[in-house]
Amino acid sequence: MTALETTRDGRRYEVVDGRLLITGAQPPAHHAAVVALMVLLKQACPPDLLVSVGSLAFRPTPHTTLRPDLLVCPRNYATTQPPLLAVEVLSPSTRTTDVVLKRTLYETHQIPSYWLLDPTSQELTLLTLTPTGYTCEAVLQAEETFHTTQPFPVSLTPSALTR
Repeated sequence: MTALETTRDGRRYEVVDGRLLITGAQPPAHHAAVVALMVLLKQACPPDLLVSVGSLAFRPTPHTTLRPDLLVCPRNYATTQPPLLAVEVLSPSTRTTDVVLKRTLYETHQIPSYWLLDPTSQELTLLTLTPTGYTCEAVLQAEETFHTTQPFPVSLTPSALTR
């Protein structure tokens, strides 16, 4: 097992500028939201792309390895290339890392789309990379539905992902 795999106790290991980040085991609502979003994305995903849950890393530099909850990338993905989409499901233990640190890292390393799903408040934030950084494409609450085309066409409703 490499140092970046999720261990049997559910911990996730990432490296940022040579510093080890350890995320503890997540609550059931977190896992349920990841699985629900994975299923939705896999059903809409074109055949040339891949939806991955925690098994693929993004290694933008030799000293930084990130492992989003979900990512969408080309099937011939090289971990040094930015994925098309990174998704983090928020939990009390990861909120600051996901909203501040990872947003900055994903933006700096040119990931075109970054989504933040909060299962507790049933909120989904969709960020899109522009020449000046991430801009908010949408913030969805509970039963609101939004149709995005990035990284491929899909309709999103937070409550359907967080039940």
